[in-house]
Amino acid sequence: MNTTVSAASGDARKIVLFDSEKRHADLLPISFTRPIAEFRVGILSIKEKWEFLSGLQCVNLPVDYLRYKFPLSPFDEAVFAAGWILPDREFINAVCSLPAGHALCIGDEVVAFRGTLAVFASMLESKAIPPTAKEYTGEVDQLTYVYDVFRLTHKGILADYPLLVKGRRSQPLSATNTVVGDYLLPSGLPAIFLEEGATVEGAVLNVKDGPIFIAAGAEVMEGACLRGPVSLGSHSKINMGSKIYGATVIGPWSKIGGEVNNAVIFGYSNKAHDGFLGNAVIGEWCNIGAGTNASNLKNDYSKIRLWNYPRHTFMRTDLQFCGLIMGDHSKIGVNCMLNTATVIGVGVNLHGSGFPRPFIPSFSEGAPTAGFADVPLKKFYDIAERVMSRRGVSLTEADRIIFERVYEVASKFK
Repeated sequence: MNTTVSAASGDARKIVLFDSEKRHADLLPISFTRPIAEFRVGILSIKEKWEFLSGLQCVNLPVDYLRYKFPLSPFDEAVFAAGWILPDREFINAVCSLPAGHALCIGDEVVAFRGTLAVFASMLESKAIPPTAKEYTGEVDQLTYVYDVFRLTHKGILADYPLLVKGRRSQPLSATNTVVGDYLLPSGLPAIFLEEGATVEGAVLNVKDGPIFIAAGAEVMEGACLRGPVSLGSHSKINMGSKIYGATVIGPWSKIGGEVNNAVIFGYSNKAHDGFLGNAVIGEWCNIGAGTNASNLKNDYSKIRLWNYPRHTFMRTDLQFCGLIMGDHSKIGVNCMLNTATVIGVGVNLHGSGFPRPFIPSFSEGAPTAGFADVPLKKFYDIAERVMSRRGVSLTEADRIIFERVYEVASKFK
């Protein structure tokens, strides 16, 4: 991931990727525990996309309570850019070439500004469009609601793949595998790329609709079928006989099995056994038990309604397909059944038979038939520490501050 790419024009030394309160709220529960620029949309996170394309240092400016974990170092001046926009070179050039004191807007929303933190914070608080602002007339993809993560994943993988592959040599692919499609993309890049230490044996790899990227130390076991575009993160595993449809992104240190279609798994999460997951967004430190199935299509084929936190209700979407949205540190037991477009918050423990309501608030534990109870923070911390220690990761004091705030917010939805 050290590929050098051309820097954007302008002389900015730091890009600060900021969140707005509105975007943060509309992207819950995934944004409960991370800045929007840390969302994985494609192989890379939004922040990583900025760094690859600009060649500049990028930092996060999330909502207040997340700054305990993502603090800002002092600086005199920076370029501020919206963390919810998926950048391309044209947008980055427009942002980085802004004169001091000038802003860039899309509609009535400021998406970039060059200046000091104090001036920028004052501008955000007033919600006023500065007189120096100009309209950005190009086209950009952006995250508005959480389902945009899986909706934009196909495009994201195709954009990220050349950034990671160009100028590098893939590890050889074992002859035990079957490749469907051309070994080379029209661009001349290999359609399958294995980083150092990646292992793929006895698998079927279909690259007719997009490439397959296997990161360092990852493993695809025998009998697995992958249909690109697919990305498997470092030290993750796709188990024997799995069926992985594109566009799917699996982050680092995850174990995946069964049938997966157009899902984004941020990392450190497991769905290691049979069961279906489609059109889904799964956070970190999650576990989905064996035989669990999450519907992504209503029986009457009608458009989907999805829980929206700031509205405190289910909002209309234009989607026909939407599956599970699952916040960090949530768990689902074996043989559970989930309705179309189920939203599960942070720190949930779901088990038992029957279909639960398609919204389960954070820090809840129980079953559809027996009901739900609150999960005390101490119990949540004990479980989280136990789970994270298996990957050599510690629960920090900053993490605890974040979860305390999420716990306060979660109580409003119970």
